[in-house]
Parts: sequence; C-alpha cells; structure tokens
Amino acid sequence: MELTREQALDLLKQYNKEPFHLRHALTVEAVMGWFAKQLGYGEQADFWSQAGLLHDLDFEQYPEEHCVKARELMEGLDLDPALIHAVVCHGWGMTKCDVQPEHEMERVLFAVDELTGLIGAAALMRPSKSVQDMELSSLKKKFKDKRFAAGCSRETIAQGAELLGWELNDLLERTLQAMKDCEADIEAQCSAL
Repeated sequence: MELTREQALDLLKQYNKEPFHLRHALTVEAVMGWFAKQLGYGEQADFWSQAGLLHDLDFEQYPEEHCVKARELMEGLDLDPALIHAVVCHGWGMTKCDVQPEHEMERVLFAVDELTGLIGAAALMRPSKSVQDMELSSLKKKFKDKRFAAGCSRETIAQGAELLGWELNDLLERTLQAMKDCEADIEAQCSAL
C-alpha cells in the first residue's frame, strides 16, 4: 500500500507526540526531498521524502526496538517493501536491525539522519536560532567537538559519507545547504502541527 503525504504524517503522529521528534522527522523529510532533486531523482522525491518522514516511526515509543518495531508496524499496514527497507536500514550498525543501506536514497538517509540532528542542535546555539547564518567552518567545529550534541554519532555521519563515496566536508556542506533551503518550510510545517 502506498501512503499519501497526509496519511504518512498521520501515521507518524500516531506513534510520535514529542515536538522534538516531530521536528526531526519533518526536517529529515525536507532534506531527503532536497537531495532527491539535487541528485537527479526528482521523480522519486516524494518517496525519498516519505522515507525521511517515517524513518524514526518507532523511536519515541520503542527506543530499544528501534527499526525492528518499525518494520513490524509498517508490514502490518502492508506498506511498500522498498519504503520499509529504507526506514529499517537507516539504523544499520546502531540498532538490533542488521539491514544495510543498498540504494543511494538509503545511503543518503543513513548519512543525514544524525547530521540533521547535529546541525539543528548547532542552530539552536546561535543567536538567530537559524541555519541561515551558519557557515561550514562553524559546523565543522561543532562536528569535531565530541561533547557538543554527544548523542549525534560522528562515526555514523562519517560512515554515511563513505557509503555515498563523498568527502565528509561535501556531506556537511550539502546537508547544511539543504537545511538552509528548507528551513522556512520546516518551520511552517512545525507550526501547523
């Protein structure tokens, strides 16, 4: 079964109530859509976005079963196996689920999940509370400071860049640009919740 964007958002909100988790899902959704267009997958942008929106479907309620429970929930709804695979594999190496990202979209999701969290945390430390005035050099300093946003795995971000065949700085720069380009839309989406 394929979900509309509204149905996917309703599903997300069924299992996620915390504003932090909802904002993260909306951020990853927007960034994934941005990357789809940038990397030549414009006709698949909705699919990429939906994978981003639902990637942490189970995390708030089932953190110990993250990705495992998502598969169960999504299979129970008879959702697209490709969507389930994308959601499940973003936890590769970090959860009890050992499904490796195979397609470029899955590798992008794997790479940007933790990174969007790091960039979001860095933005909150700025007087503007925005990514608009954030420079790559500032992000790189935050990336190197292991105490800052310690829950965001630098190893996973670096591994994501490697899986994509990109330099780490390229991943950082592109994801920062994606968040800059999508920030107004993300804020509007969060306000509408």
